[in-house]
Amino acid sequence: MADREVVLCGHLNRMSRPPAIKNFFVFVSWVGDGKDWYLLMVSLSLIYGEKGWATFWNMFVIGVINLALYKTIKSLTDRARPGGLQGNLARRGAARPIQLPFRHTMHAVAFSLIACAHHPELSVLLMPASALIALSRVILGLHYPTDVIAGGLIGRYVASWFVPA
Repeated sequence: MADREVVLCGHLNRMSRPPAIKNFFVFVSWVGDGKDWYLLMVSLSLIYGEKGWATFWNMFVIGVINLALYKTIKSLTDRARPGGLQGNLARRGAARPIQLPFRHTMHAVAFSLIACAHHPELSVLLMPASALIALSRVILGLHYPTDVIAGGLIGRYVASWFVPA
């Protein structure tokens, strides 16, 4: 399976060779680094009042839980990034040499699910954004598909603890 992932990563990474596509996915990955999630949390509390504050606190707690899970899993793994295994992958962005399996995708999925559960009108914006963040990590040669899938599943699982009934 690892060989197939390297081939798939190579195909997806070649999509980012045109500068416009590369720059788009670098931007998407940068957005997924957390800055806009924190801005969203604050904005929700200001726009939606008490309901927004409830969303803010759910997202804050999820962020802390995800960070603990991420650091634990990071300490247990030592998987090279796709670009580290396959010399022809063009690595984009400020990549570290060791694969950090799923932070961007885990947060994107968890935060989007919580925000959309409280404010369904945001689904049209947040769900595609989460998918693009996950895709950006593979297209830029930073992660394997199974890593972002794992991150999405973990983010979904953690978010399920907080979805309002």
